[in-house]
Amino acid sequence: MAENHPALDRGEFESMLRGAERGYWDKHRFHQRMDAGELRPDELRAWVANRWYYQRNLPQKDAAIVANCPLPEVRRRWLPRIAYHDGTADGDGGCARWLVLADAVGLSRAEVTDERHVLPGVRFAVDSYVTFARTRPWIEGVASSLTELFAPAAMAARTTALRQHYPWLDHGAFGYFDARINHAREECVDALDIVLSHCTSRHSQAAAVRALEFKTDVLWSMLDAIEHSLQVDR
Repeated sequence: MAENHPALDRGEFESMLRGAERGYWDKHRFHQRMDAGELRPDELRAWVANRWYYQRNLPQKDAAIVANCPLPEVRRRWLPRIAYHDGTADGDGGCARWLVLADAVGLSRAEVTDERHVLPGVRFAVDSYVTFARTRPWIEGVASSLTELFAPAAMAARTTALRQHYPWLDHGAFGYFDARINHAREECVDALDIVLSHCTSRHSQAAAVRALEFKTDVLWSMLDAIEHSLQVDR
């Protein structure tokens, strides 16, 4: 995207953002194997344990965006995301629902929350994402969250696949996905509106696209690390 050109209109800019779907992690071989029912139980456990590190860092990423944003009207729109993941009480929220999935795949709460299984590559990728939100302009942090544009459809397909191909999982384990699918749809509409409304120069639009592509790279790198570790361990 040539940054010295006039700004794209909203439709053109949105199309550029949606083009980042080509690098979304549903296309990674590990997720494709998961959706095809090809993962061993230990592979599924490794994914759940490592993705926990991503899940539990999301509220800190969102808090960084809020802290960097000088606009109260945007902060008010973004604050509920922190409560969504952390919950409003113990045992509530997206992180708590992820731990229910961990129970279902045969992981103890202790081994998930002490993060003994978290791989260096996953830790590096997630920490890079949180650092990005802390150090880049707030609107780029918002733009990086727009992987939510692609998440609901991928998550719905994954939930169907998990139920179909992994019958040893109790259906109560899918509470995270069942709740997240619709919530992500709502959040992405809000985030997209913020980005389209506040990125009004070609420079800021290009930065937003780069931020979203950075996020897809973060997610892809997580799966690369998990897949490589499992191949080495075999």
